[in-house]
Amino acid sequence: SVGDALKDRFDGASRVMMPNTDPEVPAQRNDAVPHRVPRRDRYRFQLRPHNPDHKSPGDKDLVYLESSPGFCEKNPRLGIPGTHGRACNDTSIGVDGCDLMCCGRGYRTETMFVVERCN
Repeated sequence: SVGDALKDRFDGASRVMMPNTDPEVPAQRNDAVPHRVPRRDRYRFQLRPHNPDHKSPGDKDLVYLESSPGFCEKNPRLGIPGTHGRACNDTSIGVDGCDLMCCGRGYRTETMFVVERCN
């Protein structure tokens, strides 16, 4: 399925670095008119792998420039509330499950008995 194909690409995504300068454009020019890169060549740059031991990504590889921020710890600058003190579902294997939401820190369970009147 499409979802499985995207998940495979996500799992194999490569962290890359942008080149600092375009080797085909001189760093300093004395022309009165600034050098313009033709539109068709504007995005022809070579992404380099962040880890030099890895191969450069191909045209169809999924790449990223920086790692995603963690969601476990609070980060007010990025608007991430963290997961401390949140209620989780002990039996769920989804995103609301305690194993995932508590980020391996462990969790405390509470058993509550509620008495309600019947109609």
